[in-house]
Amino acid sequence: MPRLNVRGRPAPAGRSPGGFFGGLGLLFVLAGLLLPPVARAMDWPAEEGVMANNFGWNREAKPVLGTIFETEGPVRAAEDADILFVHDLEDSASALPSPLGTWIALDHGDGLISIYSRLDETEALPVLENVSRGRFIARAGKSGMAGENGFYFTFFDRKERRWINPAMIIAPPEDTAPPQILAVELRGGEGQIVNPAQARSLRQGRYTVLVNAVDSLNARMPATLAPYRILCSVNGIETGALSFEAFSSRDGVLMAYRNGLVPVNQIYTPAPSYEIGELVLTRGQAVIEIIAQDISGNTRNAVFRLQVE
Repeated sequence: MPRLNVRGRPAPAGRSPGGFFGGLGLLFVLAGLLLPPVARAMDWPAEEGVMANNFGWNREAKPVLGTIFETEGPVRAAEDADILFVHDLEDSASALPSPLGTWIALDHGDGLISIYSRLDETEALPVLENVSRGRFIARAGKSGMAGENGFYFTFFDRKERRWINPAMIIAPPEDTAPPQILAVELRGGEGQIVNPAQARSLRQGRYTVLVNAVDSLNARMPATLAPYRILCSVNGIETGALSFEAFSSRDGVLMAYRNGLVPVNQIYTPAPSYEIGELVLTRGQAVIEIIAQDISGNTRNAVFRLQVE
């Protein structure tokens, strides 16, 4: 794999930029899950600011693959690392425009990469070969597709080709608020929608379960985070389990983990809900339970009792 220094020029190691991040298109073809071994917990790269969105958040029917911070402050290295690549205004390694704006990729060894993007493009980046934990590497900005001052932070596992939820590697912020289950819908095979909170009965058959669940770190914070896991059961039997540990790439298709690997376009809807799984309901009473859990273990459940005819 290549190792590039700042400005997109090859580092002295004598390797070409074509293998990894030589062009931005490759960055979005790659995708990821399951946490690689890490010697110790890393640090969040921001000491101030707001965690606006997190890994798995449903943004216009597409998943957020990292953590988005709203801040104007400094961005620091999460852990000791070699600088793998820097893309900024002076980068001539690729003629492609970068939706990530100014960004830095750090190599932590064992295939683990941390990526810091949408950085301030007006401030010169440090010309270094490596950085230490907590070292200033950039300032938050509005480059790329950023709408507000801040930056986008994520991890990528090159060995397993998976984007990893940063909260799996870094201790999550203190979280005192359980997730919220805003809506649950059952979508029938003919497209009919049943709201189990209002219905008392429904026809037997196959239904897709859609759940709109959100999370926040405390009661005063807007609920703009995704939960860590969403579960569905019928009469005590689990029928759907969606996890936000990581997302993988298989033959260029981004996959999520819902009772196994499933393409994200089968999970993320514009609602913004998540398709949790399918139910096959037969005549009798059906007790449907939805559980949303955050990374800190706070949970919220919703129970619906329906007569299936």
